[in-house]
Amino acid sequence: MSTENAPFKVEIDGHIAWLIMDRPEKRNAMGLDFFPAVKKHFRAFDQDPHVRVVVVKAEGKSFTVGLDLMEAGGLLTDSTAAGREVLRQKLIELQQSISAIEQCRKPVIAAVHSHCIGGGVDMLSACDIRLATADAVFSIRETRIAIIADLGTLQRLPAIIGDGWFRELAFTGRDFSADEALQMGFITRICKDRDELDGKARELAAQIAANAPLTVQGVKDVILYNRDNGVYPGLQYVAQKNCAQLPSDDLMEAVTAFMEKREPEFKGN
Repeated sequence: MSTENAPFKVEIDGHIAWLIMDRPEKRNAMGLDFFPAVKKHFRAFDQDPHVRVVVVKAEGKSFTVGLDLMEAGGLLTDSTAAGREVLRQKLIELQQSISAIEQCRKPVIAAVHSHCIGGGVDMLSACDIRLATADAVFSIRETRIAIIADLGTLQRLPAIIGDGWFRELAFTGRDFSADEALQMGFITRICKDRDELDGKARELAAQIAANAPLTVQGVKDVILYNRDNGVYPGLQYVAQKNCAQLPSDDLMEAVTAFMEKREPEFKGN
Protein backbone atom coordinates (compact mmCIF):
# COMPACT_ATOMS: atom_id res chain seq x y z
CA MET A 1 0.00 0.00 0.00
CA SER A 2 1.30 3.45 -0.93
CA THR A 3 0.10 6.95 -0.10
CA GLU A 4 1.29 10.36 -1.32
CA ASN A 5 1.78 13.26 1.08
CA ALA A 6 4.38 15.82 -0.02
CA PRO A 7 7.21 16.03 0.86
CA PHE A 8 6.91 12.31 1.62
CA LYS A 9 5.55 9.07 0.25
CA VAL A 10 4.48 6.30 2.60
CA GLU A 11 4.52 2.64 1.62
CA ILE A 12 3.29 -0.13 3.91
CA ASP A 13 4.70 -3.59 3.25
CA GLY A 14 3.48 -6.12 5.79
CA HIS A 15 4.55 -4.82 9.20
CA ILE A 16 7.13 -2.42 7.70
CA ALA A 17 6.35 1.25 6.99
CA TRP A 18 8.59 3.00 4.45
CA LEU A 19 8.74 6.77 4.88
CA ILE A 20 10.24 8.09 1.64
CA MET A 21 11.48 11.65 1.30
CA ASP A 22 10.17 12.77 -2.07
CA ARG A 23 11.50 16.18 -3.01
CA PRO A 24 14.18 15.07 -5.49
CA GLU A 25 14.17 18.31 -7.45
CA LYS A 26 15.49 20.04 -4.30
CA ARG A 27 17.71 17.09 -3.28
CA ASN A 28 15.26 16.56 -0.40
CA ALA A 29 16.04 19.87 1.26
CA MET A 30 14.02 20.08 4.47
CA GLY A 31 11.47 22.85 3.88
CA LEU A 32 9.13 24.20 6.51
CA ASP A 33 6.43 21.70 5.48
CA PHE A 34 8.87 18.86 6.12
CA PHE A 35 8.74 19.16 9.90
CA PRO A 36 4.99 19.00 10.65
CA ALA A 37 4.78 16.14 8.14
CA VAL A 38 7.52 14.20 10.00
CA LYS A 39 5.69 14.66 13.28
CA LYS A 40 2.36 13.61 11.80
CA HIS A 41 3.75 10.49 10.13
CA PHE A 42 5.70 9.24 13.13
CA ARG A 43 2.80 9.79 15.50
CA ALA A 44 0.65 7.80 13.09
CA PHE A 45 3.22 5.00 12.91
CA ASP A 46 3.41 4.98 16.70
CA GLN A 47 -0.34 4.51 17.02
CA ASP A 48 -0.76 1.95 14.21
CA PRO A 49 -0.65 -1.54 15.78
CA HIS A 50 0.04 -3.07 12.37
CA VAL A 51 3.33 -1.15 11.94
CA ARG A 52 6.25 -2.73 13.77
CA VAL A 53 9.26 -1.08 12.07
CA VAL A 54 9.79 2.14 10.09
CA VAL A 55 12.41 2.60 7.36
CA VAL A 56 13.33 6.13 6.24
CA LYS A 57 14.80 6.48 2.74
CA ALA A 58 14.84 9.08 -0.03
CA GLU A 59 14.24 9.53 -3.74
CA GLY A 60 16.62 11.39 -6.02
CA LYS A 61 20.35 12.11 -6.01
CA SER A 62 20.72 12.82 -2.28
CA PHE A 63 19.21 11.57 0.95
CA THR A 64 18.97 15.20 2.07
CA VAL A 65 21.07 18.34 1.80
CA GLY A 66 19.60 19.57 5.08
CA LEU A 67 17.49 22.56 5.94
CA ASP A 68 16.11 24.57 3.03
CA LEU A 69 17.94 27.81 3.80
CA MET A 70 15.88 29.85 1.36
CA GLU A 71 12.69 28.98 3.23
CA ALA A 72 14.26 29.17 6.68
CA GLY A 73 15.70 32.61 5.96
CA GLY A 74 12.25 34.08 6.34
CA LEU A 75 12.38 33.24 10.05
CA LEU A 76 15.29 35.64 10.60
CA THR A 77 13.82 38.87 9.26
CA ASP A 78 12.43 40.27 12.54
CA SER A 79 15.20 41.26 15.00
CA THR A 80 12.86 42.70 17.65
CA ALA A 81 12.41 40.98 21.00
CA ALA A 82 9.00 39.77 19.88
CA GLY A 83 10.49 38.44 16.65
CA ARG A 84 13.20 36.56 18.50
CA GLU A 85 10.58 34.96 20.74
CA VAL A 86 8.64 33.86 17.67
CA LEU A 87 11.86 32.33 16.32
CA ARG A 88 12.49 30.51 19.62
CA GLN A 89 9.00 29.02 19.57
CA LYS A 90 9.44 27.97 15.93
CA LEU A 91 12.74 26.24 16.73
CA ILE A 92 11.03 24.34 19.53
CA GLU A 93 8.37 23.19 17.06
CA LEU A 94 11.06 21.97 14.67
CA GLN A 95 12.85 20.18 17.52
CA GLN A 96 9.63 18.43 18.51
CA SER A 97 9.20 17.20 14.95
CA ILE A 98 12.62 15.52 14.93
CA SER A 99 12.07 14.21 18.46
CA ALA A 100 8.89 12.50 17.22
CA ILE A 101 11.18 10.06 15.37
CA GLU A 102 12.90 9.04 18.59
CA GLN A 103 9.63 9.05 20.54
CA CYS A 104 7.98 6.65 18.09
CA ARG A 105 7.81 3.33 19.94
CA LYS A 106 8.60 1.42 16.75
CA PRO A 107 12.29 1.00 15.79
CA VAL A 108 13.36 3.37 13.01
CA ILE A 109 15.98 2.42 10.40
CA ALA A 110 17.55 5.10 8.20
CA ALA A 111 18.77 4.01 4.75
CA VAL A 112 21.09 6.78 3.50
CA HIS A 113 22.59 7.38 0.08
CA SER A 114 24.84 10.18 -1.15
CA HIS A 115 24.56 13.42 0.85
CA CYS A 116 23.16 13.60 4.37
CA ILE A 117 23.96 17.11 5.52
CA GLY A 118 23.08 19.34 8.48
CA GLY A 119 19.46 18.71 9.44
CA GLY A 120 19.80 15.23 7.93
CA VAL A 121 22.28 14.35 10.68
CA ASP A 122 19.79 15.68 13.25
CA MET A 123 17.24 13.32 11.75
CA LEU A 124 19.59 10.34 11.68
CA SER A 125 20.64 10.93 15.28
CA ALA A 126 17.00 10.40 16.29
CA CYS A 127 16.78 7.09 14.41
CA ASP A 128 17.66 3.75 15.99
CA ILE A 129 19.76 2.17 13.23
CA ARG A 130 21.55 3.75 10.29
CA LEU A 131 22.68 2.08 7.05
CA ALA A 132 24.42 3.82 4.15
CA THR A 133 25.74 3.35 0.65
CA ALA A 134 29.49 3.51 0.06
CA ASP A 135 29.15 6.97 -1.52
CA ALA A 136 27.36 8.51 1.48
CA VAL A 137 28.73 11.79 2.83
CA PHE A 138 27.73 13.27 6.17
CA SER A 139 28.37 16.66 7.79
CA ILE A 140 27.31 18.73 10.79
CA ARG A 141 27.34 21.52 8.25
CA GLU A 142 25.72 24.15 10.49
CA THR A 143 29.08 25.03 12.04
CA ARG A 144 30.41 26.07 8.64
CA ILE A 145 27.53 28.48 8.01
CA ALA A 146 27.60 30.23 11.41
CA ILE A 147 24.71 28.27 12.99
CA ILE A 148 24.73 26.14 16.13
CA ALA A 149 23.07 22.83 15.22
CA ASP A 150 19.80 23.03 17.13
CA LEU A 151 17.57 20.09 16.16
CA GLY A 152 19.20 17.30 18.18
CA THR A 153 22.62 16.42 16.77
CA LEU A 154 24.52 18.06 19.65
CA GLN A 155 22.31 16.30 22.18
CA ARG A 156 22.07 12.80 20.67
CA LEU A 157 25.16 12.15 18.57
CA PRO A 158 27.73 11.96 21.44
CA ALA A 159 25.93 8.91 22.86
CA ILE A 160 26.11 7.23 19.45
CA ILE A 161 29.71 7.85 18.36
CA GLY A 162 31.53 8.94 21.52
CA ASP A 163 32.66 12.35 22.69
CA GLY A 164 36.00 12.54 20.87
CA TRP A 165 34.68 11.86 17.36
CA PHE A 166 31.65 14.02 18.07
CA ARG A 167 33.61 17.11 19.08
CA GLU A 168 35.87 16.89 16.06
CA LEU A 169 32.92 16.71 13.69
CA ALA A 170 30.87 19.36 15.51
CA PHE A 171 33.70 21.89 15.76
CA THR A 172 34.97 21.48 12.19
CA GLY A 173 31.71 20.82 10.35
CA ARG A 174 33.79 18.76 7.93
CA ASP A 175 32.45 16.07 5.63
CA PHE A 176 32.91 12.50 6.77
CA SER A 177 32.57 9.40 4.65
CA ALA A 178 30.61 6.17 5.02
CA ASP A 179 33.84 4.41 5.97
CA GLU A 180 34.44 6.88 8.80
CA ALA A 181 30.79 6.68 9.85
CA LEU A 182 31.11 2.90 10.10
CA GLN A 183 34.38 3.16 12.04
CA MET A 184 32.83 5.46 14.66
CA GLY A 185 29.60 3.47 14.90
CA PHE A 186 27.30 6.07 13.39
CA ILE A 187 26.20 3.54 10.78
CA THR A 188 26.19 -0.25 11.15
CA ARG A 189 26.35 -1.34 7.48
CA ILE A 190 27.85 -0.06 4.23
CA CYS A 191 26.11 -1.18 1.03
CA LYS A 192 27.62 -0.95 -2.44
CA ASP A 193 24.60 0.75 -4.04
CA ARG A 194 21.00 1.76 -3.43
CA ASP A 195 19.56 -1.61 -4.45
CA GLU A 196 21.70 -3.36 -1.87
CA LEU A 197 20.83 -0.64 0.66
CA ASP A 198 17.08 -1.16 0.18
CA GLY A 199 17.52 -4.91 0.40
CA LYS A 200 19.55 -4.73 3.60
CA ALA A 201 17.08 -2.31 5.18
CA ARG A 202 14.20 -4.61 4.25
CA GLU A 203 16.01 -7.66 5.60
CA LEU A 204 16.85 -5.97 8.89
CA ALA A 205 13.33 -4.56 9.27
CA ALA A 206 11.86 -8.01 8.64
CA GLN A 207 14.07 -9.54 11.33
CA ILE A 208 12.89 -6.94 13.83
CA ALA A 209 9.24 -7.24 12.76
CA ALA A 210 9.36 -11.01 13.29
CA ASN A 211 9.93 -10.50 17.03
CA ALA A 212 7.21 -9.88 19.59
CA PRO A 213 6.27 -6.23 18.87
CA LEU A 214 5.56 -5.15 22.45
CA THR A 215 8.89 -6.63 23.51
CA VAL A 216 10.76 -4.73 20.80
CA GLN A 217 8.98 -1.52 21.76
CA GLY A 218 9.83 -2.19 25.41
CA VAL A 219 13.50 -2.66 24.52
CA LYS A 220 13.54 0.72 22.74
CA ASP A 221 11.83 2.35 25.72
CA VAL A 222 14.36 0.92 28.17
CA ILE A 223 17.33 1.88 25.95
CA LEU A 224 16.22 5.52 25.90
CA TYR A 225 15.49 5.50 29.63
CA ASN A 226 18.95 4.10 30.36
CA ARG A 227 20.61 6.77 28.21
CA ASP A 228 18.80 9.60 29.94
CA ASN A 229 18.81 8.31 33.52
CA GLY A 230 21.78 5.97 34.06
CA VAL A 231 22.46 2.32 34.91
CA TYR A 232 20.78 1.82 38.29
CA PRO A 233 17.59 3.76 37.57
CA GLY A 234 17.53 1.85 34.28
CA LEU A 235 17.71 -1.49 36.08
CA GLN A 236 14.81 -0.54 38.33
CA TYR A 237 12.83 0.66 35.31
CA VAL A 238 13.28 -2.54 33.31
CA ALA A 239 12.29 -4.63 36.34
CA GLN A 240 9.03 -2.71 36.57
CA LYS A 241 8.58 -2.90 32.81
CA ASN A 242 8.89 -6.68 32.70
CA CYS A 243 6.66 -7.17 35.73
CA ALA A 244 3.96 -5.14 33.97
CA GLN A 245 4.38 -6.95 30.64
CA LEU A 246 4.91 -10.57 31.66
CA PRO A 247 3.43 -13.07 31.22
CA SER A 248 2.04 -12.39 27.75
CA ASP A 249 0.40 -14.31 24.93
CA ASP A 250 3.54 -13.73 22.85
CA LEU A 251 5.73 -15.28 25.55
CA MET A 252 3.48 -18.35 25.62
CA GLU A 253 3.67 -18.49 21.82
CA ALA A 254 7.48 -18.33 21.95
CA VAL A 255 7.60 -21.25 24.40
CA THR A 256 5.07 -23.28 22.40
CA ALA A 257 6.89 -22.64 19.13
CA PHE A 258 10.18 -23.72 20.68
CA MET A 259 8.63 -26.97 21.92
CA GLU A 260 7.00 -27.59 18.54
CA LYS A 261 10.22 -26.72 16.68
CA ARG A 262 8.66 -24.00 14.53
CA GLU A 263 8.95 -20.25 14.10
CA PRO A 264 6.73 -18.24 16.47
CA GLU A 265 3.93 -16.06 15.15
CA PHE A 266 3.67 -13.04 17.42
CA LYS A 267 0.45 -11.02 17.62
CA GLY A 268 1.46 -8.21 19.97
CA ASN A 269 -0.61 -9.48 22.90
